[in-house]
Amino acid sequence: MGASMLEAGLYDGEQPISGLYEKLITLRVEKQLKELPADRWRAISSHVGEDAPRVLARHVGRTVHDVLANLPSDDQVQAANHILESVSTLKGASEWVDMVAPGPRHLLAIAEQEAKGVYAIRPVNSLSDTALLTNAKGDPSLGFELRAELATADQVDLLCAFVKWHGLRVLEQSLEAARERGVRVRVITTTYMGATERRALDRLVDEYEAEVRVNYELRSTRLHAKAWLFGRNSGYHTAYVGSSNLSRAALLHGLEWNVRLSSVATPDVIKKFTTTFDSYWNNPGFEPYDPREDGERLDEALARAGGMGSGATTWTMNLSGLQVRPYAHQRDMLERLEVERTVRNRHRNLLVAATGTGKTVMAALDYKRLRQQAGRDLRLLFVAHRKEILDQSLRTYQEVLADANFGEKQHGGAIPTQRKHVFASVQSLHQQALDRLPPDHFDVIVIDEFHHGTSPTYRRIVEHFAPRELLGLTATPERADGENVQDAYFDGHIAAELRLWEALENDLLSPFHYFGISDGTDLSAVTWRRGAYDQDELSEVFTSDTDRAHLILRAVRDKISSPETMRALGFCVSVTHAHFMARHFREAGFQAVALSGETPAAERAAALAKLRNGSLHIIFSVDLFNEGLDVPDVDTLLMLRPTSSATVFLQQLGRGLRRTANKPVLTVLDFIGLHRKEFRFENQFRALTNFTRRRLISQIEQGFPHLPSGCDIILERKAKNAVLKNIQDQLNVDTRALAKEVSWYGTPQLASYLAESGREIKEVYKSNKSSWTYLLRQAHLLPAAGAPAGEQTLSLFQPVAGVPQLG
Repeated sequence: MGASMLEAGLYDGEQPISGLYEKLITLRVEKQLKELPADRWRAISSHVGEDAPRVLARHVGRTVHDVLANLPSDDQVQAANHILESVSTLKGASEWVDMVAPGPRHLLAIAEQEAKGVYAIRPVNSLSDTALLTNAKGDPSLGFELRAELATADQVDLLCAFVKWHGLRVLEQSLEAARERGVRVRVITTTYMGATERRALDRLVDEYEAEVRVNYELRSTRLHAKAWLFGRNSGYHTAYVGSSNLSRAALLHGLEWNVRLSSVATPDVIKKFTTTFDSYWNNPGFEPYDPREDGERLDEALARAGGMGSGATTWTMNLSGLQVRPYAHQRDMLERLEVERTVRNRHRNLLVAATGTGKTVMAALDYKRLRQQAGRDLRLLFVAHRKEILDQSLRTYQEVLADANFGEKQHGGAIPTQRKHVFASVQSLHQQALDRLPPDHFDVIVIDEFHHGTSPTYRRIVEHFAPRELLGLTATPERADGENVQDAYFDGHIAAELRLWEALENDLLSPFHYFGISDGTDLSAVTWRRGAYDQDELSEVFTSDTDRAHLILRAVRDKISSPETMRALGFCVSVTHAHFMARHFREAGFQAVALSGETPAAERAAALAKLRNGSLHIIFSVDLFNEGLDVPDVDTLLMLRPTSSATVFLQQLGRGLRRTANKPVLTVLDFIGLHRKEFRFENQFRALTNFTRRRLISQIEQGFPHLPSGCDIILERKAKNAVLKNIQDQLNVDTRALAKEVSWYGTPQLASYLAESGREIKEVYKSNKSSWTYLLRQAHLLPAAGAPAGEQTLSLFQPVAGVPQLG
């Protein structure tokens, strides 16, 4: 028994080898598993499923290889054909079976008769195999292999963080020959660290006719991939993925590791390479490079990137007359906004963009374009609800327009005199102020944080004015009460949007590490009213719990790499709670303060300045930094109050998502207690990931394997169990909550809703009142009906594709 088990790889001597396997259970293995002592060991298995052809073929192939390797070479072809002949007797198999010709021999190339010397050089490693190249003694150099690949390829794709002249020089003859053969060469690179050399890119384009695309985004450092793909019309594609950029050291003598892939040995990986490269190539963040048109811009970007190590900022707007260029994602959204106006004749538009992607810059660039199109000055009203947002926005417009005198303030006692370009707080636009202005006084009105648009104060402003253009800005148009602003003001339409998960996937924001930490606080007895915990009671619970404060301090020291240099914000439930936390942090040696809306503006500004320069570690606040505040240096967030509002959660998260040169990742510590059944974790996690309920549950169970690059969500065991139970408990909801959920999914197809939400059809038809049509009407996805009885009949008996019929 011991020998046979050892042969199968399940035993070390007489001891079973425990651990992770992915071994096909053959009859021999099955017999051995039955012999495992049941009192000590158990085998865990699952059905192979759709992957069965590949798994079975791998087993058969390995077995056939071992058999043929033990036969004399003269008998190997005959044995292989005997096996193939046996396979051909299976039903429908004859068309797939191809016998081996005597030899066996390899076809190495097909070339035109007159083409002398073609394919005289070929890679040392077989086109059909994988290999690891380390530039070690005895290995072919990566440079030699690339030259050989270039000599035999019909298309070349290169992805690397930087391109150097000396690296290009060792490939110049091969690139020249490729150009003469008409080989298409595509190169994607970046200005990362200022390492790329313009001379190398210019030569690629001008002399070798390569197509080059460059990412100029200095705030992003995540493109570290170094990879080549050599496509061949014959189908024998090869690729190299590893640590080598296009530099002399990397190609010749550096301690670089590169894996060579093959469409024969690793077809799925090659296919994924092709798909991913094409997605980068078509991403507007990678812009076509023409030396004559873009050379100066490249020089400027490389110079700035090269100085980042000394603390230079990535994009500092100034009044020197330099033009403020939109980033690629901003340019795309501005173009979509223009289409809405010129093609669809929509002059009330909503722009939805994740915090940190530059909504205000886009609004300023849009205003500049509108003035240019009109050929004259346009009266502007910019509305926000906090002084800090208005001050930042005014500075942005001044930079974009290169006019330090642009704009007047109307907040905090400041009164505009010319009323041509007014930056006003929503509080200052009371009814008396509005009555003094005719509806058409302003040509362009921009309202920031427009998710407040359905409140009476905002509604009063929107309904009073009749501008040529109304532009609403928000990161989160969905409201907790289910009344979305796009439905109230924009006919349910969003002109252009870039959500959080899209911005993270496109590397526009800082990646985050989110830690869900169980704090053990029992909130089940706290009163629940109007969709939230009673704030006074919640504050009392938190401020009387010094153990929780000590747990938070331990978590900071455990999770933050350098707590003494962190720049953190802590979101609290009340002013008392903020001061409570600040006191505990100061006692622990941190520089900490508490701020609220009651704090004088000068004191708030001084605290923010100290946070930026590092002399203050953390600011605890109450509803002060949820919206609009631009503090890019924040690298740590403490979520110290529970919120089931996706809007509030994303606003708080957004305070730390802006990129800076010295912030590799945003750390989020969320402290999770024992909640009432009314509380919903689902809202914040769906806002964070865009996962449907079914997929969200699966992702939590698996540990979130599918997040944007660089992001992680880590839930402690107790926190994970609490979140999972809470989300699963939400499956039992009333009809009103169902209608709200149907509105969120936005599909009129019952089959799609059931698949995405994880619900069963019986939940839709849970009562005489409830039906799919009824829910669609309540969600405003169908017009209101005149006959309730009719809708019951329609919904119950109309077949729905993909859903088993009732009865």
